[in-house]
Amino acid sequence: MKAAFLYGAGDVRVEDVPDPVIKQPTDAIVRTVRACVCGSDLHGYHSAEAGGAGRPMGHELIGVVEETGREVTNVKRGDFVIAPFAYQDNTCVFCREGVQTSCIHGGFYGTPETGGLQADLARIPQANGSLVKVPGVDPDKADGTLLASLLTLSDVYLTGYHAAHMGQVTPGQTVTVIGDGAVGLSAVLASRQLGAERIILMGRHHSRTDLGVEWGATDVVPERGDEGIAMVMDLTGGEGSHVVLEAVGHMPAYEQAYGVVRPGGIISRVGVPQYEEAPIGFGSLFGKNARLAGGPAPVRAYMEPAIEQVLDGQIDPGRVFDRTVSLDKTADGYRAMDAREALKVMLAP
Repeated sequence: MKAAFLYGAGDVRVEDVPDPVIKQPTDAIVRTVRACVCGSDLHGYHSAEAGGAGRPMGHELIGVVEETGREVTNVKRGDFVIAPFAYQDNTCVFCREGVQTSCIHGGFYGTPETGGLQADLARIPQANGSLVKVPGVDPDKADGTLLASLLTLSDVYLTGYHAAHMGQVTPGQTVTVIGDGAVGLSAVLASRQLGAERIILMGRHHSRTDLGVEWGATDVVPERGDEGIAMVMDLTGGEGSHVVLEAVGHMPAYEQAYGVVRPGGIISRVGVPQYEEAPIGFGSLFGKNARLAGGPAPVRAYMEPAIEQVLDGQIDPGRVFDRTVSLDKTADGYRAMDAREALKVMLAP
């Protein structure tokens, strides 16, 4: 089969490798129908050191079950499934509490042991908890737009939803979303679904912010830093935003977040932090009685209701995909996203 590997900054290669095999009785093998490149994949694409073995890439997938281990009972060969970006048993204490990304028996893709999901075939550990069936859909006959929206439920849309959920967005509130990438736009859509009255999108790429407006953003602020903070404060009459959803992961975005959150508000971060320490003192959070939330999205907790919303046509989160390439051309997909020529790239085997 073909699979994508990262060998260093800017060096993605698609190679022929042996097909994955069942290693544990809880494993399943899934044939990829669609995969994609994530904005978080670009962090390694920018910074990985060259040398040594390639790192398997990818953590978002929809596919068809090809084989199951003897302990797998929730899915069977031929089922059309979504694989959340982290694997989990969905039965441990943390899974039961809705924090599946902290599963005692779980983990993440992109290691030599688990492999990546930018591949023709993938081994899915803990398949009973890690694969969710899509009812009534034949992927070989399904519309491409439906497949795109279902693929977003493996990560990007439900990460945006997680930001809004952890920010406790409620009807009538003002929400500021920092970042016009696929996750930020998904957070706009989710905030509108949760009833936010005003949604301020901080982003400067018109092709992206236009989609954000279609999805519910009431204001767009292209300015950054102190100027951007001043614009949001002006829009909110000097009060700031009830909820701030930070979907970037860099320190300037976090600084904007605590600059625009109102007293008693919540900052919810889902952009993977590219820093180890963040201000929480009097001038940032403490003085405002502001709270900090967020983290890796336990998308498995939100999966079934989101599938129903997609199948019923209530949401169309697949519109974040604006380019599709074959798996052979995965490196081109990375380059396009890195150059901001594409918002999010889908991979079709």
